Amino acid sequence: MKRIAMIPIDNRPVCYQLPKMTASIDKDIELILPPRNLLGGLKTSSQIVSLFDWLRRLENIDALIIALDTIAYGGLVNSRRCPESFEDILARVNTFLDIVKKKNIKVYAFSSIMRISNNNINEEEKFYWDTYGKKLFDYSFNLHKSQITKENEAHSKYTCIERTIPDEILYDYIKTRKRNYDINLYYLEKQKQGLFKKLIFSMDDCAKYGFNVKEANCIKLKGGIVKTGADEIPLTLMTYAMYEDSPKKPKIFIDYASPATFHKISKYEDISVRECCIQQIRTAGGIIAEKEADADIIMHVNNFEQEQGDLMLGSAAKSNVKKMAYLKPYFVADIVNANGADNNFISKNIDMFNSLLFLGYAGWNTTGNTLGSAISAAITKYMAGSYSEKDFQKLQIVRLLDDWAYQANVRKKLKDEIKSLDLSYLNMEMESYINKVKKLFHYNGEIKCSYPWSRYFETEITLK
Repeated sequence: MKRIAMIPIDNRPVCYQLPKMTASIDKDIELILPPRNLLGGLKTSSQIVSLFDWLRRLENIDALIIALDTIAYGGLVNSRRCPESFEDILARVNTFLDIVKKKNIKVYAFSSIMRISNNNINEEEKFYWDTYGKKLFDYSFNLHKSQITKENEAHSKYTCIERTIPDEILYDYIKTRKRNYDINLYYLEKQKQGLFKKLIFSMDDCAKYGFNVKEANCIKLKGGIVKTGADEIPLTLMTYAMYEDSPKKPKIFIDYASPATFHKISKYEDISVRECCIQQIRTAGGIIAEKEADADIIMHVNNFEQEQGDLMLGSAAKSNVKKMAYLKPYFVADIVNANGADNNFISKNIDMFNSLLFLGYAGWNTTGNTLGSAISAAITKYMAGSYSEKDFQKLQIVRLLDDWAYQANVRKKLKDEIKSLDLSYLNMEMESYINKVKKLFHYNGEIKCSYPWSRYFETEITLK
C-alpha cells in the first residue's frame, strides 16, 4: 500500500473530490486529504495553521502533493487577493519546509504564476478588476510586446493605457505580482537545494504577451519547469508519484480526430494542442508512442477543426467526430469546446462507457484541465495493482454528468433562462440526464447536484 497525502488548491470538486475518486481506482493507493473545511473557497482563505497541524500529525507517508499557493496565500484565488507582505508569506513557506524536512517526505509541488484575466470580472480578482481588469490586461500585453518586438504601436498603446489607470491601482497590482514572483523564485532556489522531488510552475488564462509570460520565461531561464494549466496539475503529479517506482511506464499514442489542426492553440492557453498533449502525458509519467503499434494506450483527442468553441460564451465549435473502434485500451480527451463536452461526440460514442477497453473520458474547462484529468484516470486504471471497477464507474458517472449534462447543456439554460441558483431548479433540469446515465451504468444509487461556490461555473455531482 502506497500512502500519498495531498493539500489541494482549494475546496472545489475538481480539486478535492476528483483526486480522491481517481486514486480510489487503485486500491493499492491510499490518498489522504485534509478535512475539506480547512481549504479555501471563492471568498474564504484556507486555514493554514490548521493545515500545518494536520501535516505534522501525518505518519508513514510516501509522498506529498502540495499546492504551494494554499500554504503561502490561502489558495489559488487568494494568491491574487491577499494583501500580506513578502516577509509574512515567506515565513509561512519556511514553516512548511521545516515540517517536510523533519518528516523526510518526497514533495511533489506546484505554484501558480499569477494570471491576468482579459475581462472586467472581479469574482476571483482584486476589487478594482471590475473597472480596470481589461485595461490592466491590455497594459501588460502591450508593455511586454513592446519590449519583445520594439513596435512603436505597442509602445504607444501601453503608454496611453497607463494614463487611464490610477497610480495607486497600478502600483498595487505590480507590487502583488512582484511579491508572488519573488516567492516563486524562492521555491526554485529551494528545489535546487533538493527540497522538492518535483516542482512545477503553472500558467492559466495565457496570452502571447504579458507580465505572466515574461515571468514564465524568466523562470524557465533559471531552470524552472513551467506548464500551461492549473487545476489538473495535482492529478498528474499524483499519478506520477503513484507509479514513479514502477519499471513499467505506459506508452501512449495520441490519435487526433482532426490531425491537420493539432498545431492550433486552444482558448486560455499559449501552446499548441499537440504540445499540451505531450506535456500532460510526460508530467503524469507516461511515454509518448510515435506509432499506434508501439503503444500500450491510445489517447483519442476530439480536437477542433478551426477554432475552439467556448460553451460558457455560447459558441460551439465544429468537430470531426468519428465512431471509435480501437483494439487497444483507450481513453478520450474532448477538447472541441472549452467549458464542456461536444454533444455530437457523446451522441455518437455513448457506448464507449461500456467498453472493456475504455480507460475514461473528460471534457471540462480548458484543454489542459481535460487532458490532465483524462490522462491521470487512464494511467491509474491501466497501472492499478488492485483495480476497482466500481470506483472507475463512479468517476465516469461524475464526468459524464458534469462535463456533458451540466457544462454542455444545463448550465446555459439555468443562467440565461431560469436565472436562479435554487438547487431545486438545478436538480430538476439535471433529472433527465441523470436517468439516462443511471441506465447506461446500471446505477441505482441517489445522485444529487449542488453549487459548491454558489455560482453557475461549476456543479458538484454527489453519488450516494
